[in-house]
Amino acid sequence: MVRVAESLQPSGPHQQANRSLTRKLWWFVVGAFAFGWALVPLYDVLCSVTGYGSKKELLVAAHAAERVDMARWVTVEFLSSVPTLGAWEFAPEQTEIKVHPGQLYEATFLAKNMINQAVIAQAVPSVAPNMATQYFRKTDCFCFTPQKFEANQERELNVRFFIDPSLPRNIDRVTLGYAIYDVTQTKSALQN
Repeated sequence: MVRVAESLQPSGPHQQANRSLTRKLWWFVVGAFAFGWALVPLYDVLCSVTGYGSKKELLVAAHAAERVDMARWVTVEFLSSVPTLGAWEFAPEQTEIKVHPGQLYEATFLAKNMINQAVIAQAVPSVAPNMATQYFRKTDCFCFTPQKFEANQERELNVRFFIDPSLPRNIDRVTLGYAIYDVTQTKSALQN
């Protein structure tokens, strides 16, 4: 019986190969665990560098959205401008809407590339009056990233926002404006 049990155990080269494979698999498991554990801090660093998905901004948005002021209305006016004549059509779908501070809303802008080649556009926002800027919160916006347009492509561009309920009571109208620029050459230069 003892001899049978000894013959079932792997011999020299096979035993070394199995141990080597087992070690590699354990290192893989440890590496996968470490990578998963490191994702949260890496995500936090990415968010703080880029400004996207910032926990601080999301907490501010969540806190403000919890306290919607249903007794108050603020008119939000939408404007658009195109500094490059003839290259774009760019306009808000609605010129204004009435909002309750603290409630999330979405607005749509229509943009069309009027030239016969692909371009990259970047929208630059502005809020007026200047004092209202700190109370106007965009949770998602086409202005956060450059937008690629194919030749003669038309698209809807959305912005999701809310007005912080702590907006001073003497402000009952806020203007959100965008200027759209062709940044194709700038992006190409940065990539080279």
